[in-house]
Amino acid sequence: VQLVESGGASVQAGGSLTLSCAASDFRFDNYAIAWFRQAPGKEREGISVIRVPGGDTAYADSVKGRFTISSDRAKNTVFLHMNSLKPEDTADYYCACLLFLGGGRPDLQPILSRHSAEFDFWGQGTQVTVSS
Repeated sequence: VQLVESGGASVQAGGSLTLSCAASDFRFDNYAIAWFRQAPGKEREGISVIRVPGGDTAYADSVKGRFTISSDRAKNTVFLHMNSLKPEDTADYYCACLLFLGGGRPDLQPILSRHSAEFDFWGQGTQVTVSS
């Protein structure tokens, strides 16, 4: 399994970007995809997560109302639509997959606080730079 992020770029404050997280060789039926970001000198922050299937979502307060997560299950791709970008959104953005084996449906919000080692797969990251 591989997760590949794309869509990172340099944009002006107030602009928009959409990041993609594409999964290859992926044949799981019950999982969540989360987006994390890490700015230079800061800890990794979980910002959004979506359950597949189901589509329910959760967001960190720092991005709520500005970012939207969505999925295209047929393409095994999860998107992060980012609007009203701020300089403090500058970071490397990563997607990660958490498998729900055995049919479990845990709450999504706590997933954003889970340790990185708890996730089953990670992408390599894509860089977002927001200038003022």
